[in-house]
Amino acid sequence: MEFKDYYKILGVSRDAKADEIKAAYRKLARKYHPDVSKEPDAEARFKEVNEANEVLKDAEKRAQYDALGSGWHAGDNFRPPPGAGARGAGRSDHFSDEEAAQFSDFFSSIFGGMGGGRSSRSSGFGGPGMHADPFGGRGRDQTARIRISLEEAFKGGTRQLRLEVPEIDAQGQVKMRARTLNVRIPAGVTEGQQIRLAGQGGPGLGDAGQAGSAGDLFLEVEFEPHSLFRSEGKEIHLKLPIAPWEAACGATVPVPTLGGTVSLKIPAGSQSGQRLRLKGRGLPGKPAGDAFVQLEITNPPADSDDARAAFDALAERFKSFNPRAKLGV
Repeated sequence: MEFKDYYKILGVSRDAKADEIKAAYRKLARKYHPDVSKEPDAEARFKEVNEANEVLKDAEKRAQYDALGSGWHAGDNFRPPPGAGARGAGRSDHFSDEEAAQFSDFFSSIFGGMGGGRSSRSSGFGGPGMHADPFGGRGRDQTARIRISLEEAFKGGTRQLRLEVPEIDAQGQVKMRARTLNVRIPAGVTEGQQIRLAGQGGPGLGDAGQAGSAGDLFLEVEFEPHSLFRSEGKEIHLKLPIAPWEAACGATVPVPTLGGTVSLKIPAGSQSGQRLRLKGRGLPGKPAGDAFVQLEITNPPADSDDARAAFDALAERFKSFNPRAKLGV
């Protein structure tokens, strides 16, 4: 089988920090998501990016992968070392064969089929993630997604979430039951971050059918599209229209932020595409994120004789100005 260079797939160095890996994954996942990408190999690339992220985002899996050494290159003929694929037997973070099957043979040779004991297959939310203790009777950790607005992420709050959850009935059988949970949204939560709900995951199964402790539920945060803002981690980005005279002469203008309207000084001689920073005006935290404003010069309409005359006078005043000089025309 071919060796997969997960660092090369995500475009990061082998000493990349966790936040670099997360940022690279999010960028590529957006680029190759089959629902939106027009790339001819989008689905295959999307799976490849997910597989790389599955390994590199987890400290233990990353360490196990790094233990293969740095001499391998993408496409090399790879033969798993003795014991690979069974190193984690009995551990709580192994993958079942069923779960590993959605990844490549290379992945499965390192991480798949590593269990003994009870199967860790999912009974509800999400896919591969955290799993039950096969010996202690603890229920399986589950994952789900929760979609919130940027305003909720900024201020925090409580959201009601309705889920189908597993439950053990009087006969010891696992059944699915609709359940409503009140979820506290912490102020400053970022997209992709997980909110842990202790004891709200899969039911436990102990010896002789006695229920063990329940697993946890991990909610992965997604942001709803916003009409004004977009986020990158704790940073908030906004496109700000300004008038030509505000750009040329400078001005102080009002700017919307998640925390309310603030005043921003536009330097004289500003150009479209120029970015200005509002320190600490992004999502809250320690430290808080910044807000970045991208200027867009917007012309008033030439919808009357007077307006057209004003533009004609401006053209005459600056007739020696060539906005395309850098293009050589």
